[in-house]
Amino acid sequence: MAYTTAKFKTHQFTFQKALILPILLYVLMAFSLLWSIDLNESLQGLSKEIAFLLIPICFLVNPVLSRVEKTKILQYFSYSYFGFTVFYLLKAVIRYIITKDTSVFFYHELVTFDVNAIHMSVYISVAFFYFYTKINKNLLDKFAIALMLFFLVLLSSKNIIIVFFLLLFYASFFHLKIKWNPIKLVVLFIAILLLGLGFYGKLKDRFSIELDSNSIQNINNYSSGYINYVSVNDAWNKDQFNSNDFFAGAALRVYQVRIFKEMLNTDNVYLTGYGLNATNKKIKQKRIEHHLYYGYDNFNFHNQYIQFFAEIGFFGLLLLLLMVISNLKNALKSKNFVAISFAILMISLFLTESLLSRQRGIVFFIIMYCIFNSKSKAIIKA
Repeated sequence: MAYTTAKFKTHQFTFQKALILPILLYVLMAFSLLWSIDLNESLQGLSKEIAFLLIPICFLVNPVLSRVEKTKILQYFSYSYFGFTVFYLLKAVIRYIITKDTSVFFYHELVTFDVNAIHMSVYISVAFFYFYTKINKNLLDKFAIALMLFFLVLLSSKNIIIVFFLLLFYASFFHLKIKWNPIKLVVLFIAILLLGLGFYGKLKDRFSIELDSNSIQNINNYSSGYINYVSVNDAWNKDQFNSNDFFAGAALRVYQVRIFKEMLNTDNVYLTGYGLNATNKKIKQKRIEHHLYYGYDNFNFHNQYIQFFAEIGFFGLLLLLLMVISNLKNALKSKNFVAISFAILMISLFLTESLLSRQRGIVFFIIMYCIFNSKSKAIIKA
């Protein structure tokens, strides 16, 4: 940003529609201060979201990057996350040696709750596809592919794992058109089988809790008493809950959609929302109304589309939709599979996570968005 400011007068501004969208989104966030129900939280949110303004401006003002330069940036990003993969796996091994607890290899325990296993799964997926679609792979690239695939499975993000393997299938058979000989298929099958047998119990728990909670009302003994796993149907329809009710991933997200619907019916804030970053008190009110455990005060909507709708209204949602559609359209046009994977992962992730409520997620999204959607400098041949 300092470089952009210093060179502002000498650089030529290039108008690019895709990069104007996040700037307009930030302007709308700023306007929400006028009607915010929690001005202090909105001011903090505006500071957190500043990347939506500054990073696109840098891309618009600075010289246009070439495709080679963009690839170089992705290369640095991917090798960095390969480094993180090695670091967290080694850390987990050391923790296991000390504690003998296998949970250190899975989900948030693997990377810490603050780093967040779901967010890390997205970063790793994008980096993985850089290595996987690279034409000339060296030995380190192949090792990175194997280790990052292993790491992604351990992170156990259900949504990302499903989308990732669909993308992997498409990349293998349609984008790269890999010819799978019998030896490759046998090696792949054995690797998947060993992986499944080695971590069957923990991985099964991550997926089965969703299925079980929606087939029967499970009552499981827990250290502090009994936990009642709420079904998706009850999350949407039940009026009163108990302090021992627990919402698994799908049920929690359905409940959050439901309370947003209730908020709109009560307050009629379709156009404006409650103000940037100002929905926490409303979520708390709903938690008290439905008699839930107080810990649910800390959960946002876990859906980026709803999060922006609730905070900055219909036009905030519209701008986000225009961004993800433009992102996907430009990715398909470029035939760059890393860009395609990023676009599809974002569309999917925004349905289950409020990625743009965390600064790490904001910076990742907007930098990648600008890289994939900014113009590329033409290479002039002599």
